[in-house]
Amino acid sequence: MTLFEYDNTYRDRYKLICGVDEAGRGPLAGDVYAAAVVFPEGVVIDGINDSKKLSEKKRELLFDEIKDKALAWCIASASVGEIEQLNILEAAKLAMQRAVGGLDVKPDIVLVDGNQPPEFDTECQAIVKGDGTSQAIAAASVLAKVARDRYMKELAVKYPDWQFEKHKGYGTKLHYQMIDRFGESPVHRPSFLKKYYAKKGHGNAE
Repeated sequence: MTLFEYDNTYRDRYKLICGVDEAGRGPLAGDVYAAAVVFPEGVVIDGINDSKKLSEKKRELLFDEIKDKALAWCIASASVGEIEQLNILEAAKLAMQRAVGGLDVKPDIVLVDGNQPPEFDTECQAIVKGDGTSQAIAAASVLAKVARDRYMKELAVKYPDWQFEKHKGYGTKLHYQMIDRFGESPVHRPSFLKKYYAKKGHGNAE
């Protein structure tokens, strides 16, 4: 079954099917992003898949095609401050709620990647590995990933020492080297670095 065919299994019961996914739960820095996408009936996006399985060039091409062909789409985020205040799971849920709330249409059902969906004021179905199962979720995955990558490149201009354009905030060897050298930037997530500091300080760090 293709991703398009999977979404079609809902069409006899729901007219407006919304896919939702997030990007940026794992990084040490930056906001967490989410996107919501609703396609008109019959729209097929060739080559779409889980954004992590696509090249950056392919994601960029799909980004424009998805926006052009969608009936409605919205990209939203939750800030580093909200991540620190709520925790990353709840902040990701908040970003997803904002994405759905920002749509120009009200969906009949929301399909969400994962197994811990946020609450929406409409019916919701959580789908594990949904970004490789549902076309609408895969499309949301691409929008969220591309938007967040662009945002990290903007942060790289603002905070060049940490080279965000290379690692997008993820915990790569280069990123940890930059943290060791320059400390935390204003866009780092302090709670995500506690374990690293503790390990580095042999348990002396708070």
